[in-house]
Amino acid sequence: MSYHKSLKFFFVVLFTSISLSQAVNAQRARNNGPNYVEKHYDKYEYTIPMRDGIHLFTAVYVPKDKSQKYPIMLQRTPYSVAPYGEDKYKRSVGPSKYMMEDGYIFVYQDVRGRWMSEGSYDNMRPHVPGNDPSDSKTEHIDESSDTYDTIEWLLKNIEGHNGKVGQWGISYPGFYTAAALPEAHPALVASSPQAPISDFFFDDFHHMGAYLQSYTNAFPVFGYQTDGPTTESWYSDAWTKINEGRDRNDSYKYYMSIGPLKNITEKYFPDDFFWNQVVEHPNYDEFWQKRSILPHLNGIDHAVMTVGGWFDAEDLYGPLNIYKNVEANNPTAKNTIVMGPWSHGDWARNREHQMVNHIYFGDDLSDFYQKNIEFPFFSYYLKGKGELDLPEAYMFDTGLKVWKQFSEWPTTEYDPVTLSFAENGELLVNETGSADVEFSYVSDPDKPVPFRSEITPVTFTPRAFMTDDQRHASRRPDVLTFSTDTLTEAMTFAGEIDINLKVSISTTDADFIVKLIDVYPDGYEQEYAPEHVNMSGYQQLVRSEVFRGRFRNSFAEPEPFVPGEVTEVNFPLQDVLHTFKPGHKIMIQIQSTWFPYIDRNPQKYVDNIYEANEEDFIKSEITVYGNSTVTIGKGKGIKALLPDVSN
Repeated sequence: MSYHKSLKFFFVVLFTSISLSQAVNAQRARNNGPNYVEKHYDKYEYTIPMRDGIHLFTAVYVPKDKSQKYPIMLQRTPYSVAPYGEDKYKRSVGPSKYMMEDGYIFVYQDVRGRWMSEGSYDNMRPHVPGNDPSDSKTEHIDESSDTYDTIEWLLKNIEGHNGKVGQWGISYPGFYTAAALPEAHPALVASSPQAPISDFFFDDFHHMGAYLQSYTNAFPVFGYQTDGPTTESWYSDAWTKINEGRDRNDSYKYYMSIGPLKNITEKYFPDDFFWNQVVEHPNYDEFWQKRSILPHLNGIDHAVMTVGGWFDAEDLYGPLNIYKNVEANNPTAKNTIVMGPWSHGDWARNREHQMVNHIYFGDDLSDFYQKNIEFPFFSYYLKGKGELDLPEAYMFDTGLKVWKQFSEWPTTEYDPVTLSFAENGELLVNETGSADVEFSYVSDPDKPVPFRSEITPVTFTPRAFMTDDQRHASRRPDVLTFSTDTLTEAMTFAGEIDINLKVSISTTDADFIVKLIDVYPDGYEQEYAPEHVNMSGYQQLVRSEVFRGRFRNSFAEPEPFVPGEVTEVNFPLQDVLHTFKPGHKIMIQIQSTWFPYIDRNPQKYVDNIYEANEEDFIKSEITVYGNSTVTIGKGKGIKALLPDVSN
């Protein structure tokens, strides 16, 4: 593939995968005709003033039918509200065809500093407590205040509304939806953050503080600082530089050829403002703490429905923790979570056969969500129509492949399960192994464990691996693999997962990746399986997470290991709802590299891994002791490792 073709391919993937609008619009156009919006809606464009005098570009689609009043549905986005011009229409509007056809006033807004809006862009603008509409100071401006001011203007200047406002968004627009929850405008009565970022130290660019190296090509896009209004594209010359002369067909080879992360700073991103912010703040310091929306999710008195995908490689932490914090801090709020068998934002477009990578989960699952969950939610709260019978948690069991409803999440309907480790790769269930049993491997950062068995091209985010076959890893000497015998009865894992490793290492730092895997029976055949995939004995990744060992006592204050000293490393995986069927096996894998999804830990402790030199990358002998445990359904979560930022 030529460089220019590669560049074109990257941006097609980028804007379809993040905003989802192109693929979604194409499908809706097929369902409703290419001119549906133009035939049924009038379009208006405004520059709405904020309290500090900045104007935000806003496109408003109003139903032509004036026989009734309509609620307002707002989406704020950094991805552009295009097409621009009152005579140019989106091919579809709203979260789904059901809402588009039912009739709402749909409002799209370019956030500060992006596209046609004035001001300076901030990837994740910190929330400023105390929303005072009379306070025009720049330091008191945040996404909540911009949303408040937008709603206030719309209510006063748009005709035909019923006085009620809802908001929704996926990915970055999901964050803007969540960021408007605290200190919300009184007219905001229903919000749905979907695949939302909640904290950049745990979402998108990081997982548990480890850097998602697979996100590197996103920095020239997200890190390109803009001051609006502008119609310039979201990329800088750095994108050209980092890709020039590189083979993008093999992501493993591509990222290994770059070398230590310091080369990215020196050779490719010396002027990228967001990359340099990341480099300068390798720990969970005040910079990241201020950018988390989670501590501010209180005082919420309207309906919230948070939506996520169990196989979201970018933002699984966000929806789970936004829901949990809203629930904990707002006992009277109507708070719902929906988690389905999707990757990032896939519920916005329907597939007849819903698959994530090789795994088939059922038919028309996105359409079911749009019609039976999302549509009734907004219709009930914004139009007062129908009876809303949504549970607290609408969750998809990814093993049984069915929807389940719970009155609380995490649920207490299933008994907690503890897994531990014994000789000969035996995975113990509800008993703890011996501290005298040791399992060792050598982790070599020069030969890291690939995150996939397939040779994959460089993409924006490697989403497919979230259900990938793990047989390639179980055959490596630097991956510990433990398995139960074949199950004779079904076993359901539900809720939070706590990892408690007892380890010793020969160096001063290491990462720990723990993977929960469903091993399919020999001879298993799956309906709609890709022809090139052998499902017999397939080792399906169910849940996994990386943890940077230096953060074992605090994400804010890392510390080296003492070589050879037995040390506890405790961290959570993200939640799970998965039933292991009879005939299957439960497997746990433990390793210390996961490349190039996650960057390489040098394994020699350095203050800042982004500044590590080539010679800092050394082999480490890792020993895991048999009394280590994986506990499902009785997790303590991540709070013990976080500083108190309540003030």
